[in-house]
Parts: sequence; C-alpha cells; structure tokens
Amino acid sequence: MKKFDNHVQYIKYSVLKEVLKSELKDNLLKDLLNIPKRIAEGPKPQIRCCIYKERAIVSERIKHILYEFNDHVVNTIELACDECPVNRFSVTEACRGCLAHHCVANCPVNAISIVNKKAHIDYEKCIECGKCHQSCQFEAISDVRRPCYTSCKLNAIQIDPVTKKALIDHEKCISCGACVLRCPFGAITDKSHILEVARLIKRSENNKNYKVYCVIAPAIAAQFPENSIEQVVEALKKLGFYDVIEAAIGADIIAQHETSQLVEELKHKKFITSSCCPAFVSLIKKKYSDLVDNISTAVSPMIAAARLIKHTDADAKVIFIGPCVAKKEEAQYEEYRDDIDFVMSFEELQAFLDAKEIEVSECEEKPLDNASKFGRIFARSGGLTEAVKHVIEENKYDVEIKPVICNGLVECEKALKLAKLGRLDGNFIEGMVCEGGCVNGPLSLNRKPSNAMCINKYADRAKEKSVKDSIRVFELDKIELDYKNSEKC
Repeated sequence: MKKFDNHVQYIKYSVLKEVLKSELKDNLLKDLLNIPKRIAEGPKPQIRCCIYKERAIVSERIKHILYEFNDHVVNTIELACDECPVNRFSVTEACRGCLAHHCVANCPVNAISIVNKKAHIDYEKCIECGKCHQSCQFEAISDVRRPCYTSCKLNAIQIDPVTKKALIDHEKCISCGACVLRCPFGAITDKSHILEVARLIKRSENNKNYKVYCVIAPAIAAQFPENSIEQVVEALKKLGFYDVIEAAIGADIIAQHETSQLVEELKHKKFITSSCCPAFVSLIKKKYSDLVDNISTAVSPMIAAARLIKHTDADAKVIFIGPCVAKKEEAQYEEYRDDIDFVMSFEELQAFLDAKEIEVSECEEKPLDNASKFGRIFARSGGLTEAVKHVIEENKYDVEIKPVICNGLVECEKALKLAKLGRLDGNFIEGMVCEGGCVNGPLSLNRKPSNAMCINKYADRAKEKSVKDSIRVFELDKIELDYKNSEKC
C-alpha cells in the first residue's frame, strides 16, 4: 500500500496484478472466476454492502481490462458508482429556524419550506441553483457535490437522472484524467491495454520475432525515488523489453523543431501554443476551435521518440510508459497508430513488475540513453519554456519570446480566453493540464510535493547539457515531426 497515494489505486493495481499473474501462467480463462475471490476474500466486506457486491465490482474491473466496450479511454464502471450523495444541497443541524427565512425568500422555485422550525428542501422541485446556500447567514445549507463532478472543470460529467450514475460527455471530455484520479470509489477508470502488452512481449519470443521497445516518460524519475533510473531500466528489460528509450530524447527533438517553428510562425501570427500535452491540444480543439491554427504542428515527444525508433527499426513495437490518461487517447488517433502500439501507465507498470516478482531495488544498474537536461524537465511545469529559451540562445535565433506558462487546466483556460479576446500578454503558451506538469499525472503512483525536485535532480544528472548535443547523432531530416504534414493524417 505504501507504493500508492490511496486505497482506490491499490484495488486497481491488485486487479491488474492478479490478471497478469494468471495470463503469465497461461491460465487466465480458467482463473477468471477465482480472481475476484482472491482480491475480495471475505467473509466480511471491506467497503461495500456485502462481499458479493465487492466481488461483482472486481469482475467488472476485469471486463474493462479484457474487452473494448467503446473507443473511449475514460469510462464509468456503473456497478461501482453508487455510494456518492445525489442531492447537492442539504439542511444541516446548524439551521436555527430563524425569522428572516432568507432561504425561503430566495428560492426561485419554492422548493424550501419551514417544517418544525427547520428549513426543508423539496428535492422534486429543487433545481440546484444554490441561492439558498448563498443566502443562509448561518451557512446551515451545505453544498456537497460528487468529487467526479467537481473535479471536471469542463462540465463533461453529468448525473443520469434515472440511475443516478455518473455519465461522461465525450464531446467535452479531453481525457485529462481528473475524474479518474478524484473518484473516491474508483468508478471512473481508464482503459488498460496491459494484457496486449504482455502478449506482445510474449509473442516476440525474447525479441527474436520482433523487438519491443519501451519509451519512458521523464516523470518516471519521481516514481521510484529510492532507486536509480538505471535500476528501473534493468527492471524493464527483465519484463522483456529489448531496449529502453527516454521520451526526453523526443522532447529534445521537439524543443529544437518547435522553436524553429516559432521563429517562422511568429512572423505572421500573434502567438503559438505548445503541442506536447495532448489534453491541452484536445481542449483547444473542442472548446477553443477558433485557435486551432495557433497550435504548434509539432508532434508530441512521445510520437517523436516512437518515430525515431521505427525509423531505425521498421518492425519495432513501441510501448510508451507514463502517468497520462490523454496519452492513451493520443495513441489511438488514426495518424499515430503506426507509431505507438500501446500506452501503459505507471500504475500498470508497478502491477507488471510485481506480477513477475521483479524488485527494482534488487536490479543491477544498466545505462540509459541520455537526453539533455532540457528534454528531461519537460516533465514539470515551465520545463518546455526553459527548453525553448535554451534553443533560441543556443542557435542565436532572432526572435523575442514572451511565454505564458499555464500550470493546470484553470490557467490554461484563462490564457486561451485571453488569447481568443486578443488580450494575451505573450506570444507562446505553454499548456500543461495537470498542475505541476506530467510529474503529477493522474496515473502516477504518487503525487508528492517533492516530485518536481526529483525531476530537477534527474535533469542535472544528464550527460548531455545541451539540446544540440543530445540530438546530434540522429537523422532528423528523415523523420516526420509535424502532424499536419504527415502522410498518415
């Protein structure tokens, strides 16, 4: 349990681990009915009303691993969504039955009456406008909303009026993963392709039929703080990966490419936005479509690293490992399906390691391809901007950059609204939907205040101190780095 922030993560991890253990023993189909019993042992339930419901929910979680119910990465496990309060406003014991009756006077639909000297809410009439809550001088009317609902700043989650279950409006959803992280019952979950990854590695027959590469997000440096990154590399190779590549190398490539784009684009555009955070790009496309032409056309570091690998080895299989839900969706885009085979989360990585009984602390240190310190700090807020400034200075580009660093979805929306109104005080928007950056992504094992410091230390250890030094050996002119110019689009 110490590996995780909360018990919901632990349950999710336990299901993944047990499914993988059965799969690795070629016993998954025979074991499907036993896994729920191993996880929810009983006889007494831990959380739910009875042990049978707990086991039924585990079975639903297994189904979400085994089957593709739809094309969406974020989905609701309906059976698990039933414990949160439905009525938003409620009268507490603090109600004094005062003479003023502000709550009654301010309710526009006459949903409040005084019963036995206490305010009473008729939920058949209540429209949840909140005027009773705002007008009560005793603060006796509480405002309690579901965590999934409050976590989504884009109103992509609604409550089904009949079943009272959480519904996801995928037309608004940007797969930021906030609801996945905040749901206290784990009822909203991300799609897992962990079985496909395990089977892909197995079918490679120790990388003889084809080679399976692993691209790791730089945020991984904060996930195993007690171990060296070189030990993590060896652990990944023990899982069956042929080689481990830093996504930070892709970040170096994109830092160079995106900066050269900036120099040209800012000659005829007022501003450009970054494109490395897929949730931020999705936010612009879905809610601020007028600004789509201002998005950098550079692919993300994940895609750049994958294309670099497949340029070298056309038959390679590439798995990305990171903390991001939106990366799972990005990998499903038609234009990227030949680049990334599957995306795995840090949660899934831990389950995979434990299913194979691999202890990172017991692994020898194996070298990791070195990205520059600037590629590695892409994992935290402000890192991309520092990399861009470095490339401008290193290449002596004649451009003045005025960055607007957006740390989290709220700041991203603020900057985009100002940009839409023509009032943005800057010419480059660095958008990171997760507060703190990728290092605090929703599928991380932990989100500690010290994580940004771990990234900085990891960056300082880089042998390559400049972007030029990091990418000097690659034939970048032969790799497509713009998504709009890709023949696959």
